[in-house]
Amino acid sequence: MTDLAVYGGLFLVAFVAATIFPMQSEAGLVALIVTERYPVLALIAVATMGNVLGSTVNWLLGLGIERFRHKRWFPVSQPALDKAQGWYRRYGKWSLLLSWMPIIGDPITIVAGVLREPFPMFLLLVTIAKTVRYGVLAAATLGVMS
Repeated sequence: MTDLAVYGGLFLVAFVAATIFPMQSEAGLVALIVTERYPVLALIAVATMGNVLGSTVNWLLGLGIERFRHKRWFPVSQPALDKAQGWYRRYGKWSLLLSWMPIIGDPITIVAGVLREPFPMFLLLVTIAKTVRYGVLAAATLGVMS
């Protein structure tokens, strides 16, 4: 397999994992680190870029989702949406530092869009969160390997 395919696959897995679709990017990253064929920093960078782009898609969805709130097919109940917005208003932009977490991370990035968090701040905080997560995972993997 070519390096481009490997990096492209990691990017794609990390991208999808950051959207509302269930997927584990961590397993892909760890598997590639264990092969010792690719520079760890390059793997972290590619996974981070894919994951941040996926979170950006969530933010963009959040920008436009409000207009569909009253449709019968809308996937989130009004009380659940109100609760999420209240939580985000309470903790603010700093909650984006939890965007790496399973289950709650994706909704946080969507609500940030709904509440019109300025994109530069969104991008900065999500990038920090995702980079630190992958960096810690890589360090733990390398620690186990040595």
